[in-house]
Amino acid sequence: MNNALTIALSKGRIFEETLPLLAAAGVEPIDDPETSRKLILDTNQADVKLVIIRAADVPTYVGYGAADMGVAGKDVLLEHGGEGLYEPLDLKIARCRLMVAGPEGRQNGQGRLRIATKYVNSTRRYYAERQEQVEIIKLYGSMELAPLVGLADLIVDVVDTGNTLKANGLAPLEHIADISSRLVVNKASMKMKHARITAFIAQLKAAVAA
Repeated sequence: MNNALTIALSKGRIFEETLPLLAAAGVEPIDDPETSRKLILDTNQADVKLVIIRAADVPTYVGYGAADMGVAGKDVLLEHGGEGLYEPLDLKIARCRLMVAGPEGRQNGQGRLRIATKYVNSTRRYYAERQEQVEIIKLYGSMELAPLVGLADLIVDVVDTGNTLKANGLAPLEHIADISSRLVVNKASMKMKHARITAFIAQLKAAVAA
């Protein structure tokens, strides 16, 4: 059973958009994560399991070897740093952009900018590269509220359609990075289960190309 594979996925958009790619690689979950309370899902292959965890935890589970592989957004990987991970494949799903956003027509004020975000590391890197000193306020959700109530001047968040920004009188101002979901692989697993994992990557790659 040493060739068994555990794949970490998060619920929602990434899961939905990963399913057809997994199916092309011959892996289909028996349980539906939206209705099942199980956190480890069986698949049609007895030795392949899917672990359902929070998106932000995927790199940690894979990095520490609790899962052999996982699917994580590039936003999460940029934030995590990707230690202990290979990132062999861009799955080209769940695409969006990491952006600086703020009130439409905003003029630069005096003093140090306050930026609200859950992407603290990515934000710090972005402004450091521009040699701008900013104050970063960590939030876990509803970023759009921060400029509206005077908590922050700007936000850094992932933007898909931009409708939520627009509905709150905000606009995307600066582009930080294009985001899509990536396959990540534990480095030790890649050595131990090399043939199995490389075959799986090849099947996913073909599915992405198709």
